[in-house]
Amino acid sequence: MGKKVIVVDDAATVRQQVGMALKQAGYDVLEATDGQEGKTLIDKTPDAAMVICDVNMPRMNGLEMLEALKQSGRLAKLPVIMLTTEGQPQLMQRAKAAGAKGWMVKPFKANLLVATVQKLTGA
Repeated sequence: MGKKVIVVDDAATVRQQVGMALKQAGYDVLEATDGQEGKTLIDKTPDAAMVICDVNMPRMNGLEMLEALKQSGRLAKLPVIMLTTEGQPQLMQRAKAAGAKGWMVKPFKANLLVATVQKLTGA
């Protein structure tokens, strides 16, 4: 069984693309459709190796989720990369301040995503 990666994105196509790339690389992929669902899933998955998260989502966006996880102390050993269409420096700074380890802009290259995940999970 591979390391668990949680993908939080409201777009089903993005979750499919990310999931396919990671599954081919040997990872187990868990999915959530918004920040609220993502936070719950992360809290229920103590053995998750990392999180890939969108910024713009309904109910709770990715940055709000990240900040909530940081406050709970859950991000200490859980790398998070933001995968988004956003490229605004202030959003990138906010994500970094909340503990994000990286920022990738959509559309993404599957090989770069997998390489980043491998680097951050040590797999």
